[in-house]
Amino acid sequence: MPAPARSEPAVDSTTPVAPAAGASLGDWLAYVERTHPSSIALGLDRVRRVYERLGLHLDCPVIVVAGTNGKGSTCAMLDAILRAAGYRSALYTSPHLIDFNERARIDGRVADDATLVRALERVEAARNDGEAVALTYFEFTTLAILLVFCEARPDCAILEIGLGGRLDAVNIIDADCAILTSVDLDHQDYLGDTREAIGFEKAHVFRAGRPAVCADPRPPASVAEVAGRIGADLLQLGRDFGYAGQHDRQVSQWKFWMHRPGEPPLTRNGLAYPALRGANQLLNAAAALAALETLRSRLPVAMQAIRAGLLSVEWPGRFQLLPGRPVIVLDVAHNPHAAAALADNLSNIGFASHTHAVFGMLADKDIAGVGRLLAGRIDTWHVATLPGPRGWSAAEQARALRAGGVVGEICEYADPVAAFAAAQDAAGEGDRIVVFGSFLTVAAVSKALRRPASGIPSDDGGSRVRK
Repeated sequence: MPAPARSEPAVDSTTPVAPAAGASLGDWLAYVERTHPSSIALGLDRVRRVYERLGLHLDCPVIVVAGTNGKGSTCAMLDAILRAAGYRSALYTSPHLIDFNERARIDGRVADDATLVRALERVEAARNDGEAVALTYFEFTTLAILLVFCEARPDCAILEIGLGGRLDAVNIIDADCAILTSVDLDHQDYLGDTREAIGFEKAHVFRAGRPAVCADPRPPASVAEVAGRIGADLLQLGRDFGYAGQHDRQVSQWKFWMHRPGEPPLTRNGLAYPALRGANQLLNAAAALAALETLRSRLPVAMQAIRAGLLSVEWPGRFQLLPGRPVIVLDVAHNPHAAAALADNLSNIGFASHTHAVFGMLADKDIAGVGRLLAGRIDTWHVATLPGPRGWSAAEQARALRAGGVVGEICEYADPVAAFAAAQDAAGEGDRIVVFGSFLTVAAVSKALRRPASGIPSDDGGSRVRK
């Protein structure tokens, strides 16, 4: 049940010119954005041709992580545990929050500009070696980061799938283990408008004879169907692996269990709760541990490393609580599935006199659905216009929130920084400010918080809407 094919627009006759020698990373990224007429054009044919021209090969165990939500947190836990075990890891995630370099990490350190520029130059040469190949921004940069990883020769690699799975550029890699964190509605224009269709797309990161870890508690039937047809070794949450937690004033620990045919049952007791906040993080941690267990002959990991990794893991923007008063929560939740988790997590962090949302969501997302799930958790909405071709005005978002049942105060602003400044002005010490809706929204506020307080505009920059 593949998603409907999307025709690719004709290549623009105005061919962009590659940056000259000595150009900056910013120059290269701006150029890469112009090399393909579409920001998203799913398919592996283009990226495979350039991949083969580059002669890329990751000579280490590779874990890919797909899913609607939870991918980044699962990748971060895998990386933290493997580094705690002494392995030199390579971690690819997208999108970035603030700096592009965040997408490529080796042994916990982001790649520097010069390394990324050299890789982009090589991809440019390879795609023009013979018949020119038009690559999207994601395809171009994915190949560059894979090249960086190949040259770094890590002990292991963790790769996050960007969109879907079957036709995502990262799926050019035959992973030793694949994780599917969750399946829910998002990117319906590209993946289909049902969980069954989306599950079909995402499950195609599985490979024949290799472990496929599914951490969705209620996966669509298409996931098991694809795994069976491919011949993958499917491990299902609740059947083949799982977790149990205990969290009170005296005890804060959980256990992981795994039962595989032909192997003795495995239990890991007394595990520390992940440093990442949110009730769903145990589910992500269980998926990470299940994947590591399937690769233990090649990547053995001791209990001490698991505990240390879970305690030290960091992943900005995923239900991230900033110190101080009022409480500030940063969360990149941008679809109803993630909004439901955000609503649950807000109910678990204590009482707030008033909750302000700093909200900005892209036009192709289900804003009404998100509003429906969070209407009872938010008192005042500070809604921001987002930039770019997928951006939507604050007024249009406000109308969508009303359609979703939001009845509280909605204030409109020109951008997320102005919305956040207004929320800060309005919030008391006993209140909280929740910044969410898009990576763009959280990134803008995160950048603003890096500046001195005087660098954040004090003018609210918008109008108040009380309808």
